[in-house]
Amino acid sequence: METFSAKAEDVEREWWQVDLDGVVLGRAASRIATLLRGKHKPIYTAHVDCGDFVICTNCAGVELTGSKLDDKVYR
Repeated sequence: METFSAKAEDVEREWWQVDLDGVVLGRAASRIATLLRGKHKPIYTAHVDCGDFVICTNCAGVELTGSKLDDKVYR
């Protein structure tokens, strides 16, 4: 058996729209990072950009747990 290695022309990119209203910030960030890197695809190869395009909506409604809203500054 041979190991499959994806090439740039094998990658089919998709568009994802993520609604962040009421979602915890860290969980949303890790899920979006997975989509951007392409690790959710079975053809994922580390040296090839297999990621998809992500559009985030309702970013003002993201949830911050604990006292991060008071202690941290997000830019």
